[in-house]
Amino acid sequence: MQLHTHEWGTGERTAVLVHGLMSDHRTWHRVGPALADRGYRVIAVDLRGHGRSPRGDYVTERYAEDLVETLPAAPEVVIGHSLGGLALSLAVERLQPRRAVYSDPAWAFPQFQEPVDPALFVAFKRADRAMLQTFNPRWSDVDLDIELATVAEWDTATALALSAVHRQDHVPEKPVVPSLVQFAGEGFLFSEQAAAELTGRGFEVRTVHGVGHTIHRDDFDGFMASLEGWV
Repeated sequence: MQLHTHEWGTGERTAVLVHGLMSDHRTWHRVGPALADRGYRVIAVDLRGHGRSPRGDYVTERYAEDLVETLPAAPEVVIGHSLGGLALSLAVERLQPRRAVYSDPAWAFPQFQEPVDPALFVAFKRADRAMLQTFNPRWSDVDLDIELATVAEWDTATALALSAVHRQDHVPEKPVVPSLVQFAGEGFLFSEQAAAELTGRGFEVRTVHGVGHTIHRDDFDGFMASLEGWV
């Protein structure tokens, strides 16, 4: 599947941004221009079932296949958030970026904690601004507006399909390329045991403290600081 993409910048190096569940390329409205200012051509995708991309089969591996089909080979860096991090980990061997960044990726560590069922997020299809603000108190008005727009275009069948596999262990055995994992200090996906496990597998792990799952929207400056040496 050819995914819808949005670009910032015209640099010789390529950076790719892959969003999480319920979102689309607009979630990167601050990150994209910031990377363009650093000399990148930045490509942000809409995953299948999100934004302007087609709908279709939501088997997990399809997200990875779409990235390979849509993106140029061997980009300088790819950043994947949540579901985007899962998709990136399944595509990274074929994409072969020079570096990969997994921002609070939707991997499961069933040996450490009960995985979060993506089906729970279907309730956000009916969310109003007040509900979004309650769950995301650090977000700007712009981010709240964007989230309302992206959720309106999101196909909830993506969450239901992921529900069927949410207890499967998708954690990579080792990084295929040099890889950073960003953990959200106040997120719901990871624990100190998970961080130690990933470090042992060869990933660099950095925790952004005081933020929830969507690090780049909760604390843009903290998110960018955590990327130093990787972008």
